[in-house]
Amino acid sequence: MEMTEVTGVSLKRGSVAVEDNDRVAPAEEAKRQKILDHCLTKSQSELEHVSPPSGVNVPEPPEAVSARKGTKNSDVQLEEEEEEEEDGLSEEVEEEEEAESFADMMKHGLTELDVGITKFVSSHQGFSGILKERYSDFVVHEIGKDGRISHLDDLSVPVDEEDPTEDVFTVLTAEEKQRLEELQLFKNKETSVAIEVIEDTKEKRTIIHQAIKSLFPGLETKTEDREGKKYIVAYHAAGKKALAKVRTAADPRKHSWPKSRGSYCHFVLYKENKDTMDAINVLSKYLRVKPNIFSYMGTKDKRAITVQEIAVLKITAQRLAHLNKCLMNFKLGNFSYQKNPLKLGELQGNHFTVVLRNITGTDEQVQQAMNSLKEIGFINYYGMQRFGTTAVPTYQVFSAESVQTEKGYLVKCREEWAKTKDPAAALRKLPVKRCVEGQLLRGLSKYGMKNIVSAFGIIPRNNRLMYIHSYQSYVWNNMVSKRIEEYGLRPVPGDLVLKGATATYVDEEDVNNYSIHDVVMPLPGFDVIYPKHKISEAYREMLTADNLDIDNMRHKIRDYSLSGAYRKIIIRPQNVSWEVVAYDDPKIPLFNTDVDNLEGKPPPVFASEGKYRALKMDFSLPPSTYATMAIREVLKMDTSIKNQTQLNTTWLR
Repeated sequence: MEMTEVTGVSLKRGSVAVEDNDRVAPAEEAKRQKILDHCLTKSQSELEHVSPPSGVNVPEPPEAVSARKGTKNSDVQLEEEEEEEEDGLSEEVEEEEEAESFADMMKHGLTELDVGITKFVSSHQGFSGILKERYSDFVVHEIGKDGRISHLDDLSVPVDEEDPTEDVFTVLTAEEKQRLEELQLFKNKETSVAIEVIEDTKEKRTIIHQAIKSLFPGLETKTEDREGKKYIVAYHAAGKKALAKVRTAADPRKHSWPKSRGSYCHFVLYKENKDTMDAINVLSKYLRVKPNIFSYMGTKDKRAITVQEIAVLKITAQRLAHLNKCLMNFKLGNFSYQKNPLKLGELQGNHFTVVLRNITGTDEQVQQAMNSLKEIGFINYYGMQRFGTTAVPTYQVFSAESVQTEKGYLVKCREEWAKTKDPAAALRKLPVKRCVEGQLLRGLSKYGMKNIVSAFGIIPRNNRLMYIHSYQSYVWNNMVSKRIEEYGLRPVPGDLVLKGATATYVDEEDVNNYSIHDVVMPLPGFDVIYPKHKISEAYREMLTADNLDIDNMRHKIRDYSLSGAYRKIIIRPQNVSWEVVAYDDPKIPLFNTDVDNLEGKPPPVFASEGKYRALKMDFSLPPSTYATMAIREVLKMDTSIKNQTQLNTTWLR
């Protein structure tokens, strides 16, 4: 096995120029300094890594399984992160200029070199291809805790005699539904809503009762005679407290849920171009429930077609199936009732089907690349989306959200900060003060430049943790690159491996009992051990440069205390297969989705020749790994937004 390094990328072909390792370190340092010069300099540097004068330390990612007590040979599990593999690529198109101004950097974004991604494990010649030209070129199927790949292949609803008929969804008019929703949410002064029963029969009244109670949890109904006409009257049984209970604790009408039925309806969610949280917010809006009654094993990003299992508390399969008639780019099916919800991290991984369009590699190059991926694998780097999407990354805290990178006022704000280091002046450049940048600047203005911890505390906790975790990932990427540069792709004495959940050292006498696939490296923390070779000192030097004490990673503020975790340095994908196909129309899909198969669409037929060639690849990965890093190994290309948008631009032109 050979190891190569990337120092330059051609837009015409993703070739790798292999240079002396001695030349890389200054280049990396210069690039890092380039970014640092445009960040929050000294005070920002302290903030970037959450290090107040006494040394503030960063926590491990919530996805990582924290190390147990003790600092030596701690029992630590491999981290299990919320899924992030499906990288969303911006559609922003910019040309790179020879000399980038700060604003240019903002537009172009990070490259892999900026976040420590520098090495390859294979020796094949790289080639170019376009990733996610269409979101439908990237399909993710979740692998459940039982090892089965989730597919949407059954839209039927479980038969339950206690379920109301389909008529409950159509018996109420749009106006009646609006009035009932306003009553349910106390949006008007009405204490009840009366619905006249047209064509009065007992069956019709029963359906209306069922419709109101099913669609509007928290409302009770009764039948009244008014001037010779029958009305169904909806009202709150116990006022706002009852509604609050329904909406937050998700405890709809206990007597309406059969005791013999599991409390959770599990289903497979197929979605297109939506991330998991957005999808759940849409579902909860249509069902008129709080999003927190949904559970899942992992999040899936937006720019893809994804298939995953979801569980929801006390919502019938019938109601869920009805959403298939209302929603676009969603499909729900494979319903079942279970006793328990789903938990984050329970999944075994994800199966990916990826199309790389307009590839330039020969059939022989593709064969070599895919065989290497199958037999050796790829470096388990944290992918680009872990670090944000702009030139000032999340690991340096003062980062931009992807949707805001095009906003001129953010660029002006950052330039003002780079010029004056005056938080109040920079804040005045922001018309939108509620963004993370505005919150941070407000904190700096309020608490002063010397009280970084308090200023940082103004940012919402999830955002703070995101920055901290991305810094850990940044350290890990850099250390793994140094480990592979120093020792190659073989275990050496002083490396770390896991025995069960315990990290132990590789000794001289047992080094031949392990392969590179067994070797792990730590995310920095107070409850991990470090390798017993040169890389241990490299960890120390990197953390020291960022004002962190590797020997004192605890902090009185829990969020800033880091216990650590271990992560395998090489991942070998499972279930790897591939084919090269020819096509003429860039807009046509090159494989069937689950929905295509449900609708009976025949699979695409490919000609032997075409204007373009695509590589269709399938592979499975465990949790906490990034598909784009596997694709990077195949292409030998930079997978950053910056490079991919340039590739798209070059091809379109």
